[in-house]
Amino acid sequence: MNDNRLHETEQICFSGAGSMAESIVRGLIHKGVAKPAQIIMHNRSNLERLEYLSGEYGVRTASQDAEKDKDLQEASVIVLAMKPKDAAEALRALGTKLIGNPLIVSVIAGLSISTIQALLGRALPIARTMPNTSSSIGLGATGISLSSEVNAKQRQNVMSMFEAVGQVSVIPEAQMDILTGVSGSGPAYIYYMMEAMIAAGIEGGLTAEHARELTVQTVLGAAVMMNETGEDPAKLRKDITSPNGSTQAAIEVLDAHHFTAGVKAAVHRCSERSREMGEAVKAALS
Repeated sequence: MNDNRLHETEQICFSGAGSMAESIVRGLIHKGVAKPAQIIMHNRSNLERLEYLSGEYGVRTASQDAEKDKDLQEASVIVLAMKPKDAAEALRALGTKLIGNPLIVSVIAGLSISTIQALLGRALPIARTMPNTSSSIGLGATGISLSSEVNAKQRQNVMSMFEAVGQVSVIPEAQMDILTGVSGSGPAYIYYMMEAMIAAGIEGGLTAEHARELTVQTVLGAAVMMNETGEDPAKLRKDITSPNGSTQAAIEVLDAHHFTAGVKAAVHRCSERSREMGEAVKAALS
C-alpha cells in the first residue's frame, strides 16, 4: 500500500478542470495517492469537459450549484485551478460556504497566500504552488509555499499530491518568483535552445527528422547524466570539452554571444515579471 495515500475518507475537490488540474488528477490516480472516487472536479460551465474527465479517469463531477456546494463543504482538500480572472469572485463565494479548515491548494500563478486568505475572509491553511508543464508527463518540478495554518497531515497531503507528478521543493513564499524564473518557465528556455539546435542541424544537411531525434536524445541524455551522476554541470561540461577541440570552439561562440549572462538575465526577468503579474492580480482582486 502507498504510505503517501490520502486516507480513504478524504476527498479532493478541484475548482477548475483545465490541463494542470487534469495532470494532477492523472498523477494522483496513477501513483495510487487517491482513488478516483475520492476526486471531484468542478468548472464553471463546460459540461463536455467534465464528461470527458469523468469518462477518462472515473472521477466524480458536478455542475449544479447545490451539489458543488456540498462537495466543497465535505472536501478535506480544495484545489484552486480556475483562471486568475475568475479567482476573486470564486474565492469570495467559496469563503462563505466552507465548514471547518480544509487545506486550500492554489495553482493560480501570482496569487499570494495573504491575498487568498483575504478573499476567503479568514486564515484557512493555504498551500501556494507553482508546477510546470512537465507535470503532465509525471516529470514536473513544483515549488510549494505553506501558510502557518497548515498542519502536519495537510503538509503530507500536498507533498503527496505533487510528488505524484514530479519533484517537489518547499520554499519560503518570497522565493516563489525566482522559482518561477528557474523551473516554472524553465521548460520554455530548453525548448527555445532545442529549436535552434534543430534549425542548425537542418542548415548543415540533416533531415528535419534526424535533427529532431538527435536534439531530443542529446537533451534527455544530458539531463539524465546530471541527475544520475550528481555531478556539477560545470564539471560535466569540462569533461567533454577538450582544449582546442570542436566543443571548445562551440563554447567560445556561446561565450562571445554572452550565453551565460543572457540565460541569467532571462531567469531574473521572468522572476521580475512574475512579481509584476502578482501585484497586478492583487490589485485587480482588491
